[in-house]
Amino acid sequence: MGVRRRVRDALIQVYERRLARALVDADVPRHVGVIMDGNRRWARAIGLEDVAHGHRRGADKIADLLSWCDDAGVQVVTLFMLSTDNLRRPEPELSALLRIIEGVAVDLSRPGRRWRVRQMGAPELLPPETVTVLKQAEEDTCDRAGATVNLAVGYGGRREIADAVRSLLAEHAERGTSLAELVEVLDVEHIADHLYTRGQPDPDLVIRTSGEQRMSGFLLWQTANAEFHFTDVYWPDFRRVDFLRALRDYSARHRRFGE
Repeated sequence: MGVRRRVRDALIQVYERRLARALVDADVPRHVGVIMDGNRRWARAIGLEDVAHGHRRGADKIADLLSWCDDAGVQVVTLFMLSTDNLRRPEPELSALLRIIEGVAVDLSRPGRRWRVRQMGAPELLPPETVTVLKQAEEDTCDRAGATVNLAVGYGGRREIADAVRSLLAEHAERGTSLAELVEVLDVEHIADHLYTRGQPDPDLVIRTSGEQRMSGFLLWQTANAEFHFTDVYWPDFRRVDFLRALRDYSARHRRFGE
């Protein structure tokens, strides 16, 4: 069994190097979104009743992913960590998951890291202690020169659009703009300027692990022209070779942008 594994690992390394060479001078996505799915199923597949172990293993994978993104030249990474639907998960799983997310924020913001951390979602839906940790991570990393890392926590795509419209209406109300005047000038860019990702490029590539082929409300507005890559691998088992495959598939596609 050990010999077989060593042979398999050696072959994967050879394949990984081949993929990396093929991506030299290839088109690289500026913004990658990742739906990190399969933590609970990974835990159950190896016989663990405590699914929090799967969430912890998945959290440990994040720094690796960000390093791979750095190597590839990706400028923005959005990680779908906790949806608004996930907030209905039973205790103690939800509390454990929130503590794990807080740990990720602390880890990404510690000295020696290069990434700029941004909280993305509806903080009013989260426990105050979680909001405090996420805001502190954002403050501690705001001057860093590395890639921007959006932590989508308490995030829902429909809620984001509703929040954007609400923010837009409030802004124009403060200016004294009437509803009739706003209707005359309103276009998609006005709403885009009030999304959680305002000021960032839209995702070029979205990766979802675990074999599911749906978006689950992730970046509904921003992914209108994104490319999608679905893999059967559970998130805790996601490897650099899997990431390079996603980049290879992306670079091979001709992006038409509706043309």
